[in-house]
Amino acid sequence: MRNNIVLTGMMGSGKTTLGKILAEQLNVKFFDTDKEIEKYSKMQIETIFKKKGETNFRKIEEKICYQIINDENKVVALGGGAFLNSKIRQHILKNSLSIWIDTDLETIIRRIKSSKNLRPMLDYSKLKSSIEDTLKKRKPIYKLADIKISTLGKSKFKIISEIKKYL
Repeated sequence: MRNNIVLTGMMGSGKTTLGKILAEQLNVKFFDTDKEIEKYSKMQIETIFKKKGETNFRKIEEKICYQIINDENKVVALGGGAFLNSKIRQHILKNSLSIWIDTDLETIIRRIKSSKNLRPMLDYSKLKSSIEDTLKKRKPIYKLADIKISTLGKSKFKIISEIKKYL
């Protein structure tokens, strides 16, 4: 296996859930970049966006991603927008196996509606169109990942089994 397995994809796609299971099965560490950003900044992501703005958040995100994605074997779940950063993306493509967790729109909407985490990039008054617009912009970049795994109609263990075939 390459040093790191990095899961990318939309918010609500299941990267964290899948990443934890995969890391446990491979007996390696798991990191969620959003959680690491919150630890580093001692603020929730929503608060970082409100108090410091998206630009500052993206700078912290880049720093954290570079620190985490190194030569130690691990599984990493990226925040939904991290792979859009060309520096982060190139670092990942050079040093890791990147996997796009491609989740259908309805599943993403359902998960975001039931999540306690507010997503600062979304307009909750027009949630479906906001997610659709975000997905439309991000999909061409997510496609640059080494592997695409569709989650449609699959259990998390079936998805993990598919991922492991590539390792």
